Amino acid sequence: MPDILISPNALHHALQQPGLVVLDASVELAAAQFDGDYRVASGHAAWLAEHIPTARHADLTRELADTAASYSFALPSPKEAAAALARLGIAEARHIVVYDRHEGFWAARLWWMLRSLGVAASVLDGGLKAWRQANLPLARGEQALAGVPGSPVSFTVHPGYWANREDVLAVLDGQAPGTLVCALSKGLFEGSAVTRYARRGHIPGSLNRPARQLFDEQGRYLAPDALARALGPALVEGTQPLVLYCGGGISAAATALALTRLGRQGVSIYDGSLQEWAADPALPMTTGATPA
Repeated sequence: MPDILISPNALHHALQQPGLVVLDASVELAAAQFDGDYRVASGHAAWLAEHIPTARHADLTRELADTAASYSFALPSPKEAAAALARLGIAEARHIVVYDRHEGFWAARLWWMLRSLGVAASVLDGGLKAWRQANLPLARGEQALAGVPGSPVSFTVHPGYWANREDVLAVLDGQAPGTLVCALSKGLFEGSAVTRYARRGHIPGSLNRPARQLFDEQGRYLAPDALARALGPALVEGTQPLVLYCGGGISAAATALALTRLGRQGVSIYDGSLQEWAADPALPMTTGATPA
C-alpha cells in the first residue's frame, strides 16, 4: 500500500516509472454571492491549460458521479465507476497519485472513493500549487490522453465508507451510535455566512471541525501531532463512529484523509451532505455554535 501523501519531488522522480497513473481531480466551484448560489463546473478546461505531465483528468462532475441524483458529486454506481476508471487506465496502475489545483479537497474526495473500492492511491500533498512552487515541469493540451488503456477494472465495494440520509437520521434519533462532524467553516456552520445551500446552519448535534484548519499556509496537510490537535480528542481518541459531512461530501473527504493518517477507524462520509439535507424542509437544521 502506498503512503497516503506524496511530495512533489517524489512524484516527479516517479513519473518515468511504469505503472504510475496520475489523476487531476480538479473541479471549479464558484464562491457563493447569495444564499443558494451553487455554481459548479468541470475542471477539464483548466487541466487542458496546465497539468502535471502524464496526468489524466478525472471528472468528478459527470463521469465519476451519478448525474441522475438530486445533488452534485453523488457516488456513481459500481458499473459506472468501473467504466470511468477503466477509461482512466486504473486497471494497469501499480501506483495511483491524485491531485487538484485548489485546496486538495477534490483529490481527497477521489482518494476516498477509490479507497472505498479497495483501490490504493496517494494524494499529492499541496497539489498543483506545491508542484509549481517546486519549479517542476508542466504539460498542456490533450497529449496526456494518448494511449490510455481501457482494460476492465476489478474492485470490491467496501462497506462503511459512505453514509446516506437514513444513516444520519439514525444517529440523530439515537437509533445508531455515531458523532456527526461538519467540515465546513465556522461561519457556514453557525449560519452567519452566505451559503450555497437551501438553508443556513448545520445538522443538530454536530461538531464543527473546519477542514481548512487541517492545512498549513502552503496548502499542505499539517504534521500528525498538529492534525490531532486541530481535530481534537473527541474525534481522534473516541471510539464512536464518525459521520462526516459538509456541503457536498468534498471538504469532509479532506477530514477523512486526516483522520485516516492518524489511524482513526469507523469514519464515513455523508454523500449527500447539506446539498441534499438542506433541500428537504422536513429535515432539521439549526444555527449558532455547539460545544467543541
